[in-house]
Amino acid sequence: MAWFCSSCGAPLPEEPPTTCASCGAQHWRNPKPCGGALLVRDGRLLLARRAIEPWLGRWDIPGGFCDQREHPRDAAERELYEETGMRGRAMRLVGMWLDDYAGDEVCLNIYYEMEPAGGGEPEPVSDEVSELRWFAPDELPLDDISFPAHCREVLATWRDSQNGG
Repeated sequence: MAWFCSSCGAPLPEEPPTTCASCGAQHWRNPKPCGGALLVRDGRLLLARRAIEPWLGRWDIPGGFCDQREHPRDAAERELYEETGMRGRAMRLVGMWLDDYAGDEVCLNIYYEMEPAGGGEPEPVSDEVSELRWFAPDELPLDDISFPAHCREVLATWRDSQNGG
């Protein structure tokens, strides 16, 4: 894969981390921050079935990439609304997990437990989501979950917190 300077467009001498020989700009390969929403209502967790790759057809935690200068909590609340039509308010940080997204992209996934902020029922309002469903802690689809390298641990952490553990 060829790498180019984002400042001047010159070819980079090597894969980042590196410095552009033409303009001196430094280039790094840092994980991309993401915000995830664990929306809970009546003790049940809302999950979304993915309608896109990666992990097409698997259950997922609503969330996505942070915009530039967007706090992960705000990204989680925004992504929840964009994917489900539901507004949520972050109540507590559940934790942070590193994971591979696609190819060689690495994400720093930051998850928040949320409560609904407003009424209504969730609906798949994004082309990224084909179905939404509420799951009790003992019903979580751990064998049919997206990004299993970290989502299983996220859901187990949330489930354990619901059982006082």
